[in-house]
Amino acid sequence: MGSRRKSRELVLQMLFQSDMGKQDAEQVCRTFWKENASASPEVRGFADDLFRAAMDRTAEIDALIERHAEHWRMGRMAAVDRNLLRAAVAEFLAYPETPRAVVINESIEIARKFSSPESAQFVNGVLDSVGKELEKSPAP
Repeated sequence: MGSRRKSRELVLQMLFQSDMGKQDAEQVCRTFWKENASASPEVRGFADDLFRAAMDRTAEIDALIERHAEHWRMGRMAAVDRNLLRAAVAEFLAYPETPRAVVINESIEIARKFSSPESAQFVNGVLDSVGKELEKSPAP
């Protein structure tokens, strides 16, 4: 597994911990990295950057997701799916140089590993739609 994939999986876990444990970013980082101390500096660096981007822009990210997840509110989505979408949209916003197709494909693979069989299709559809909206909007 590549270092970026490992980072993305760790970000999912960090966002899940924050979401389900109602913990802020500092609490998550403090406890999460104690349990995952073996992560390489490269993996940890990208994971930290992506986690911070997701946490700092949660309202914007959640609004984008809800606009494109037809008939789904954030609170009704499976927690893994919700946080996987947050991580991917955060990467769209914070790392626009990463091809959207790469982010989407990685997210689908992570969904297959950590969520239900239907999740991969759901994640693909939402991220494809969000990506198309972001392509149309001017860069900040």
